[in-house]
Amino acid sequence: MNIRLATIKDAEAIMAQNLFLAHESEQLMLNPTTSSAGVHAVLSDNTKGFYVVAEQHGTIIGQVMITFEWSDWRNTSIWWVQSVYVQKEWRKKGVFRALLRYVQKKAANEHVAFLRLYAHENNTSALQTYEKTGWKQEPYVMYQLPVGGQ
Repeated sequence: MNIRLATIKDAEAIMAQNLFLAHESEQLMLNPTTSSAGVHAVLSDNTKGFYVVAEQHGTIIGQVMITFEWSDWRNTSIWWVQSVYVQKEWRKKGVFRALLRYVQKKAANEHVAFLRLYAHENNTSALQTYEKTGWKQEPYVMYQLPVGGQ
C-alpha cells in the first residue's frame, strides 16, 4: 500500500468515494457535479487544504482531506481531518491508520498544534475507529448556521 498526496488525476476517484461516504454515514445523496467541483477546488488551491490517498496496485482505496484552522490562542495551525473514507473491502486492514500516520508526520513537520475531526453521531463504526486510533472526544458542541442558501 502506498500513501501519498493526491493530485488532480485523483479527483474523480476522490469524488466517487465522497459520494459513498455521504450516503453511508449520513444517508445523503450528494450532487456529483457539485462534489466534483469541490474536490477540484481543493486539488487546485492548496490554501483550501489537501487530500492524502491510500493506493493499492494503482487504485485509490482510501482518503482523507485536510483543511486548516488558524488558532490565535496558539499562534499556529490546527488541521481538520475530513472526508475520511476507506473502501469496504479494505476496512480493518490498517488503511486509516496508515493515512493517519502520514498526516501526523506531515503535521508535526509543519508545527501543527493538533488534529481535529467531527463525525456524525450515528456513524458508530467511524466513531469506534477514531477511538481505536487514539482520538479523544472533546467537550465541544457543534452548531451550524446556514448562510446564503447553502
